[in-house]
Amino acid sequence: MVKYLLPALLLLSILSCSPARRISRDLQRNAAYTDHFTGFALYDPGQQKTLVAYNADKYFVPASNTKLFSFYAGLTALGDSIPALRYVVRGDSLIFWGTGNPLLLNPDLPDTAALRFLRSRPEKLFFSVRNFSGPRFGPGWSWDDYNDYYSTEIAPFPIYGNIVRFIAPDRVPNFYVHPRFFADSVRRSTNPKEPAIMRRAEWANQFIRPAADKPFQRDVPFHWTPLLATKLLTDTLKREVHLINRPFDRSAKVLYGLPTDSLYKRMLQVSDNMLADHLLLLVSSTSDTLNAQGAIQQMLAKYLSDLPGRAVWVDGSGLSRYNLFTPNQLIALLQKIYKQVPQERLFQLLPAGGRSGTLRTLHKTDQPYIFAKSGSLSGVYNLSGYLITRTGRVLLFSMMHNNFVQPTSEIRKRTADFLERVRNRF
Repeated sequence: MVKYLLPALLLLSILSCSPARRISRDLQRNAAYTDHFTGFALYDPGQQKTLVAYNADKYFVPASNTKLFSFYAGLTALGDSIPALRYVVRGDSLIFWGTGNPLLLNPDLPDTAALRFLRSRPEKLFFSVRNFSGPRFGPGWSWDDYNDYYSTEIAPFPIYGNIVRFIAPDRVPNFYVHPRFFADSVRRSTNPKEPAIMRRAEWANQFIRPAADKPFQRDVPFHWTPLLATKLLTDTLKREVHLINRPFDRSAKVLYGLPTDSLYKRMLQVSDNMLADHLLLLVSSTSDTLNAQGAIQQMLAKYLSDLPGRAVWVDGSGLSRYNLFTPNQLIALLQKIYKQVPQERLFQLLPAGGRSGTLRTLHKTDQPYIFAKSGSLSGVYNLSGYLITRTGRVLLFSMMHNNFVQPTSEIRKRTADFLERVRNRF
């Protein structure tokens, strides 16, 4: 009896000390993960095996982890270059429609292909918005965020990133406004007790500058309208652009701009909401109508129908709390991306732990071992992506935190410490 009992006890001891068992036990017992709603999934693509699953089939608000879905949508629908606009020539007129291209004169990633094209054409220029269907904000966005840089309006033909950049330099009298078109729409507050930020009227492009002379830089979304877009183009091109109510012409040609990877990289690295939401319009731009919801439904039906469970996906950026994904669904998405994009290219696009983007302060090491997308809202912090272990294995992971009351920085640190243990144990 004893000779059978000892091997059994030894086997039990080995199993109880296995990396997966220890990680699972930590998630179940450690207050760092049990004082709020935590989910975690760890997957080995080489073995095609789930290593750890804790609340992995439960739904979480993903925040900017949603951008991984938008990234995959772009990978499946777009080629190597961004469709900048679509156009037809009718007699002495050039009629063009937007594609949702968010890079036209974007202050952080400018694409001037459409500008050069329109400037060089001999025809009269006419702009139509008849191919766009959708509201200015995504479902579930906070209406009072309209003044904040991360909540730019969704439009068929964005220009200048749909924001006005204000800079009050230190010890310099000049007040910088870009584009200058809006310089005459700024007035100075006379009340020193008002908040020391740039403010805009919700439905008008009238801006109020703080009364105090203090240096600052702030991006404020402008209220996009078709008429404003034509005025901005006219002002920039130094030639007349007319607004026309013309249905989309299926024979329209496509003008291409910057490489799509330039958009993907900035969207993922700095978590740019404006790029993510307009990426869905780009995905739908091959159809008659620019519509983010249509792009989402097509992706879910055609490319994501095999996800484990029903994904609730409503916008491109993750600003909406209506989005709901499980860790297992994110793992399935990461698998699809990993199969489609070569590792070297993929890891250059994603933020690298301790090196770049939103993860630049996460565990600085000689060689980054985490390449992932973070996502945060109030009470929400998630991190999903790829992890290289000390033994060189590439693992897929998704760690999701919801409903915590601690500062996000504390949950971010807990996540980093946890993933370091994962790296060391596998």
